[in-house]
Amino acid sequence: MRVFLAFLAGCVLTLPPLAARPFTAVVYNVENLFDVDGVAFYDEYQPARYGPAHLATKLDNIARVLTQFAAGEGPEVILFQEIELDQTPETAVANYVEFLRRYEGRPFDQLLAQAPLPAELAGLPAEAWLAKALADRGLGPYTVVAASDGVGCHEDGRERTIKCVVFTRFPVRAVHNHPTPVARNILEVVLEIDGHALHVFNNHWKSGAGDPETERTRLENARTLRTRLDEILRDDPRADIVIGGDFNSHHDQRQRYAKTMKLTGINDTLRSQGNELALRGPQRDLYNLWYELPAEERGSDTYRGEWGTLMQLIVSRGLYDFRGVQYVDNSFAVARFSGLNVDSAGVPVRWKGDGPTGAGFSDHLPIYARFTTVNEAQPERWLALNRASAPNDNAPAVVNKVSYAAIDLAGTALTLDQLPAGAVLRDGSWSGKLFRVAGEASVERGTTVHFAGESYEVYSPHKAVRDQLAGQARATGRLEFYGELGTYRGRWQFVVKDASWLK
Repeated sequence: MRVFLAFLAGCVLTLPPLAARPFTAVVYNVENLFDVDGVAFYDEYQPARYGPAHLATKLDNIARVLTQFAAGEGPEVILFQEIELDQTPETAVANYVEFLRRYEGRPFDQLLAQAPLPAELAGLPAEAWLAKALADRGLGPYTVVAASDGVGCHEDGRERTIKCVVFTRFPVRAVHNHPTPVARNILEVVLEIDGHALHVFNNHWKSGAGDPETERTRLENARTLRTRLDEILRDDPRADIVIGGDFNSHHDQRQRYAKTMKLTGINDTLRSQGNELALRGPQRDLYNLWYELPAEERGSDTYRGEWGTLMQLIVSRGLYDFRGVQYVDNSFAVARFSGLNVDSAGVPVRWKGDGPTGAGFSDHLPIYARFTTVNEAQPERWLALNRASAPNDNAPAVVNKVSYAAIDLAGTALTLDQLPAGAVLRDGSWSGKLFRVAGEASVERGTTVHFAGESYEVYSPHKAVRDQLAGQARATGRLEFYGELGTYRGRWQFVVKDASWLK
């Protein structure tokens, strides 16, 4: 218990202890948030295909997701991945307070609507635009800490293109960058929360979760992180540490790829694990919060029809004692917001840069957890747990499948008469939404349907469904089905994701 003593006129005044400080930490891979300085190494972010209007859409959608937290005020700590490494570093923002004050009253979308974009804005790094967008939505103020990867090439000759960034409302005590060969820097930010230190590590490990070759780099990622953790825990075995990011590894990587990987970075080298009570012993010092959820609910990304857990939130044993910062038991969750960043099956509505403005959010759903400060200084006292997890490390991995057949189509799909007056389906806000579609059809240049005054391509990932749609259009000149609105290479289409969506 912290007690402040004030000596006034010979009297001793004892002030009450500070109240607990609850806060939320979010991990969010924003799927390539690029700036508009005209210098980009990815083809889809070259100026001919990606401009200020696309950036405005991405910023608006990120802000819309983050305003879902804390009654619209946003999370206190955000770990972002896939923010472009600024290729014009001479335009970096040195003082964000001054930067935001300079443009106060001029919303980010209005600034980006200027044509041509003034030079002072065109060179701004992506994280500066993001700070502006969040401020315009009433989130923050945030301190912005970006990893210092540096422009140029990795050891393998590939360009350095993206980095990790931390936004925080708490004071920053220290910042450390931890490079790994052929990989992005791991960003360590030490926060001060009511006088307590919280070490936050933001990661984006090498991609290719199922590839044994790229797992070699992820092993190096894990060694870099584990070495630094051991240094901290050697000085204070109960240090408060939050580890997050896109690990390009599943929480059960060892089990999921047992036939092809002898060692995994996340489970074997980092030693992330799921036995919550084991933190009270001397051997296991990290707990992966995915184990807070039932196995069938684990997933924040999809690949080839399967859910994955590439995004991680991992906590140290110090977050379970009664000193400093403490984890709020069972508060871990996936930020899946119906009607916003997920489709009818709960799958992420990923970003697509097609058209003049682009549409969508990210191919990863954010994950988050809640924490609080505690006033007691009792490192030997443990947090009482409800439903403590203790999985069998030798059990086979549970791989969840994406199911479009289980959707309540009638209760979920939109019809034209449900849309607000003046709604424009192609303005980007309806992308990823499920519609009940009926209209005249043609197969002259692929299967198309006329709906809401426009012509749309009709596609299905299943050949049998595509054949059935084409046959019906050819035979009757009409189609009726359930379809998800989206774009492909700039062309608008409805996607029929399951045979049950046919009528």
